[in-house]
Amino acid sequence: MKKLSPSSLGRLIRPKSIAVFGGKEAGRVVEQCRKMGYTGEIWPVHPTKDEVHGYKCYRSVADLPAAPDAAFVGVNRTLTIDIMRELSERGAGGAICYASGFSEAIKELPDGDELQAALVEAAGDMAVVGPNCYGFINMLDGALLWPDQHGMIRTERGVAVLTQSSNIACNVSMQARGLPLAYLMTAGNQAQTGLSALAVAALEDPRVTAVGLHIEGFDDLETLELLGQRARELKKPVIALKVGKSEAAQKATVSHTASLAGNHKVSSAVLARLGIGQVDTLPEMLETLKLLHVAGTLVSNEVSSMSCSGGEASLIADAGVGRKVSFRDLKPEQYQPLRETLGQMVTISNPLDYHTFVWGNGEKLTAAFSTMMQGDYALNLVVLDFPRIDRCDPADWMTTVNAMIAAHKATGANAGVVASMGENMPEAVAQMLMENGVIPFMGIDEALVAVEIAHAIHQAWAAPVPLPLLKGEASEGEAVTLSESESKQVVKPFGLPVPKGMLVATPEEAAKAAAEIGFPVALKGSGVAHKTEAGAVKLNLASEADVIAAAKAMAGVARGFLVEKMAARPVAELIVGALRDPVAGPVLTIGAGGILVELMDDSAVITLPTTRDDICKAIDGLKITKLLTGYRGQAKGDMAALIDAVSAAADFVIANAADIEELDINPLMVLPEGQGVVAADALVRMRM
Repeated sequence: MKKLSPSSLGRLIRPKSIAVFGGKEAGRVVEQCRKMGYTGEIWPVHPTKDEVHGYKCYRSVADLPAAPDAAFVGVNRTLTIDIMRELSERGAGGAICYASGFSEAIKELPDGDELQAALVEAAGDMAVVGPNCYGFINMLDGALLWPDQHGMIRTERGVAVLTQSSNIACNVSMQARGLPLAYLMTAGNQAQTGLSALAVAALEDPRVTAVGLHIEGFDDLETLELLGQRARELKKPVIALKVGKSEAAQKATVSHTASLAGNHKVSSAVLARLGIGQVDTLPEMLETLKLLHVAGTLVSNEVSSMSCSGGEASLIADAGVGRKVSFRDLKPEQYQPLRETLGQMVTISNPLDYHTFVWGNGEKLTAAFSTMMQGDYALNLVVLDFPRIDRCDPADWMTTVNAMIAAHKATGANAGVVASMGENMPEAVAQMLMENGVIPFMGIDEALVAVEIAHAIHQAWAAPVPLPLLKGEASEGEAVTLSESESKQVVKPFGLPVPKGMLVATPEEAAKAAAEIGFPVALKGSGVAHKTEAGAVKLNLASEADVIAAAKAMAGVARGFLVEKMAARPVAELIVGALRDPVAGPVLTIGAGGILVELMDDSAVITLPTTRDDICKAIDGLKITKLLTGYRGQAKGDMAALIDAVSAAADFVIANAADIEELDINPLMVLPEGQGVVAADALVRMRM
């Protein structure tokens, strides 16, 4: 994919002139622009029509009054190529390729790849979004290169949402959550211009407050890094919903590492490194964008909650279990003012059930809410589900809303109103709350996810700027799997401790080697991929006779024998590995090792290059860390030596970035504190 600078997309997404090509779809673009009050030039191009929705038609690109800033090309796929070339030669700012039948249809149309390449060639230096793309909606300027209905309204500032899927974009446009959408963009096939470049271009608009991405597959890692960098510099948060698995994702072959990492974990590690927040659902994305639009990132994860029901207080308290949010106790100075406002029968706590004693009393509600907001919480919430306004009177609920707005304005604290069920927050109320700087959350879980993410982004921005990701394009050699002995020899110089051992050919030589090394020993059959399953591993052999017997038993599957000194009993066994991700390049993995690899979903991906702090954080997030820290009075593991070993593995991968395919150290035996670690088994696949 030919890369264009995101700065070159400004004319396209903020056009002062729009040309449209085609019939029905092009007509809809004109209709939508006119409906939304677009004030720029609109130039329909059609071979026979004289006008479209009152706008004069032109016959060709050459007949246009000037080079358009943006063009919507809604003709068949072959004619599209010619029009793109003419637009590029005329100096157009960019174009949307609506047609399908390119690379996405390769199974049905064998020339799809060829035609997509021709599209990129025809575009030259002109930005092209698509093919197979609906285009975009710019509600700041009323510029819509969008051939369909949508549910959006004009706004002066708001968030940008970008997706590869046109249908997802249509769905997002219909949201009734009070979220001001400044841009809604689709990227289609990303033949030339990817989602990341569009996101950077939207982020640069001073009227955009935050960006949400719906990602099916990463388009361009360097531009994604630029997006993270600009988000940090501009203090405009970016969040992402990453779905699907890369078709190029590697499958586990001779090691556990590939299955341990997985495309999703690698993607998450990349996004976390770049300070891009991660959500799991579209509702979480929209609710998080509300918080980021109104309040930006959060300096802490401390939340206060208020409701007139103990049931609602319990709901939000339970929803916080397992999440990185804190319902911190109130400050001492808050108790008495709340007691005076709410009366003796209310338990003063957080979450706070203020009962119904002050229900409908705007003055007392404002006083109570203001007192809660003086507790230095990152966000102050009121749980409030509205009645059906088509059947009920919401007046008392609006009293609560108005009190929340008044308290927010009086204290300047971040505030939100949460409907425990999304449908119980009327859109008009949500819009009114947003206009007054109070966040209307639809769903308790979504509200707490938003807090987690807003604080995580703050933490990422507070940390040092990460180094550029290790690129390490693969060399052209064939991947070769090294033997265990060879693998240990190539990693040992980087500081990975390996057992003292000898490679021999016969059972008798194995016995002699064992005597030299010192009993007890481990005996392994050489040249066996999955040694344990094949019966090619014997441990704690205490005599030469034991070694000879064990060697003869595995002689049928082994091509020689590796004799090694037995390590002391470990506190825990881990796996440290690496693989070449098709997008992110070489990455490191760490997790529960030994027999626990299959039994526990306990691993983390570490992108490269890394730091000791990053390694520490990855280890701290593992379940097996409980063993390393002295579980139930047991010995603690040698954490310093473990971090050194993971750092050594990272150094090995970085030094061999072009050649490494897989690294699998399993188990890495963590001995008691002060005794180090031992790489009891190792496997390396490298291009030679």
